[in-house]
Amino acid sequence: MNTSKSKEIYEKSKIYIPGGVNSPVRAFNSVGIDPIFINRGTGSKVYDEDGNEYIDFICSWGPLIFGHSNEDILSDVDEIIKRGTSYGMPTEIEYKMAKLITQMSPSVEMVRMVNSGTEATMSAIRLARGYTRRDKIIKFEGCYHGHSDSLLVKTGSGALTFSIPTSPGVTEGTTKDTLVCTYNDLDSVKKVFEEKGDEIAAIIVEPVAGNMGVVPPTKGFLQGLREITKEYGAILIFDEVITGFRLSSGGAQKYYGVTSDLTCYGKIIGGGLPVGAYGGKKEIMNMVSPVGPVYQAGTLSGNPLAMYIGYKTLKRLQDNDEIYKSLEGKAIYLEQGLNKIIDEVGIEATVNRAGVMLSMFFSEGPIEKYEEVMKCDTERYGMFFKEMISRGILLAPSQYEGIFISEAHTIEHLDKMLRATRESLNIIKNN
Repeated sequence: MNTSKSKEIYEKSKIYIPGGVNSPVRAFNSVGIDPIFINRGTGSKVYDEDGNEYIDFICSWGPLIFGHSNEDILSDVDEIIKRGTSYGMPTEIEYKMAKLITQMSPSVEMVRMVNSGTEATMSAIRLARGYTRRDKIIKFEGCYHGHSDSLLVKTGSGALTFSIPTSPGVTEGTTKDTLVCTYNDLDSVKKVFEEKGDEIAAIIVEPVAGNMGVVPPTKGFLQGLREITKEYGAILIFDEVITGFRLSSGGAQKYYGVTSDLTCYGKIIGGGLPVGAYGGKKEIMNMVSPVGPVYQAGTLSGNPLAMYIGYKTLKRLQDNDEIYKSLEGKAIYLEQGLNKIIDEVGIEATVNRAGVMLSMFFSEGPIEKYEEVMKCDTERYGMFFKEMISRGILLAPSQYEGIFISEAHTIEHLDKMLRATRESLNIIKNN
C-alpha cells in the first residue's frame, strides 16, 4: 500500500501544526505508524491522498450515521452556503433545531447550541453549579468530557482525594472540586456522597463510556446514579456527545430508560459539522443568560450551516426510526462474527457492544471498568490496526475508541471486515 503522498503532507504539516495534526488521536502514535491523510469520502468508504480505498469504521468518530457525502443530507447545501455562512444574529433554523431536539429527547425541554462537545459539557457543569449553588462535581475514571480544565483529572489515592491534573497548564486549584469515581461501581459514588453530598452539584457521566473503548453500563448503574442524585439534590448530567441520537432516536436515555437533568450533545446533531448543545429542564435552563445569571455565549453558536445539516440529519432519524433496528442488526452481526473468529483463532480478545457501538479489546473479559480496560494489550492492537489497514479496513488508531457503523455499511462490507479480521488475527497469533 503506497502512502507516500500522505507521508509527504504529514512531514509538511509537522512544521506548522503541533504533531502535524489538529487532534492527538489522528497522529496514529498509539499504533506506531504515520497517519494517512484523507482526500474524500463516499458512503461507507474514504480515500486517502494516495488513492487508497478503505471501508471506514470511524465515521468521523460517530456523527456520520448515514455515511459520507449522503445525497439526501447534502442535496441543497449549496443554496444554504450562498445565503451566508455566519451572521452573528438569530435565525429560524436555530428555533427549528432546538424544537426538534426537545421532541426527540426524553428529558430536554430547552436547549442552548454551542460549537463543540467540550463547550457543551463545560457549560452544563457551570449551569449545574449555578443552579445548585454547590461547587463539587463527580466524574468517572475513563470517561472523557472534553478538554476543559476542571475535567482533565485523574483519581488520587482514593475517590475522595482531590484530583490531580493530567495535563500541564491545568492548576490544582482548577481541579480541586472535581472528584473521581469508578465507572460501573455505585459503591464508589455512594461513598463520596456520604462524605460530601451537600457539597456536590452534579454527576457527569457518559451513559455508555465511549472514550476507553465502548464500555456499556452494568445493570442498575445508571438508575443508581439517578436515585443518588435525586436523594441528595444534585444534578445528573448525561454526556451524550457520542450516544445522543446514535443509540436510538432518544439517545442512551431512551435506550436504557433513564433520564438526566441536563444532557450534552455533539457529533450527530451537526451531521459532521462542528457543533454542540446542552439542554434540560426549563427551570434549570432558565438560569442561563440572558434570562438568568449563568453566563455562556458564542459568536458561532447556532451556525446556520451546521444547524441546517444537523436538522436534516435529526429529522431523517425522527422520521425513520427503523434505521436503528437496521444498524443494531448490523452491529450484532459484526459482534457475533468477531466472537466466532476470536474463538476459532484462539486469541485473547473481548468484544463489547452497546446497541450500535462496538469495541474489540485485546484482553480477557469481562471489561466493565477502567482498570480492566487498562490491562488490554495495546501493542497487539497496534499490530492488528496495521494488518487491517493494509487490507483496506480503517479502524480507530487507538485501542480506546469504538467501531462505528453507518447506514451505508452493507453486510458485504461487514463480511470483508470479518475476513480481514480472521487473516490479521491469525498473523498476530503466529508471531
